[in-house]
Amino acid sequence: MRLTTDSTALIGALKVARLGPDGTARPDRIVHALDGLCEPVDVTDLADVALHLWRTCREQLDQSGTAPDYLLGLDAGGIVPALALAQTSGIPFKIAWKLQLELPDAIHFTEPHSSRPDMYAYAIEAGAQILLVDDEITTGRTLASLAEALRAAGAVPVAAACLIEDVRHGGRELLAEQGVPLVSLLKLT
Repeated sequence: MRLTTDSTALIGALKVARLGPDGTARPDRIVHALDGLCEPVDVTDLADVALHLWRTCREQLDQSGTAPDYLLGLDAGGIVPALALAQTSGIPFKIAWKLQLELPDAIHFTEPHSSRPDMYAYAIEAGAQILLVDDEITTGRTLASLAEALRAAGAVPVAAACLIEDVRHGGRELLAEQGVPLVSLLKLT
């Protein structure tokens, strides 16, 4: 298996076919060096990627003059990058789950390409500046749905950070239309 790598060779990724897609899920999946699917993840590599992603995010945030109050990682692929970014940046994190719970200030958004599309984030405060974190972006519809739900709750999505961006599906452009700048380490074509 040959992974495509970014310019620093910190992150590698490969598209693989999903077996038995049901028509609602994407026909392929991006497998990457930090998801633990093919190889054990070395914590030093994880820390190096997080530092590189955080430096790239900080450049974007400095340009806009905003600082996030917390990171919001997406279940399941955004959990590892959110934890690593929180450790590197010192910014607290939350996770949005595919789990509907009776908790305060819940927002609902969707992951349209998933067989389980409903997602929830909890204790979202009006005025909170939030950096969205996921492992990959293709169409951008999940992050766009999240940004819309956050704004409806009075929160502010200041940017989105992803390890890998599949540039063929217009995710970056969709987020830009919503005023959410995207930072990614690796672009797949």
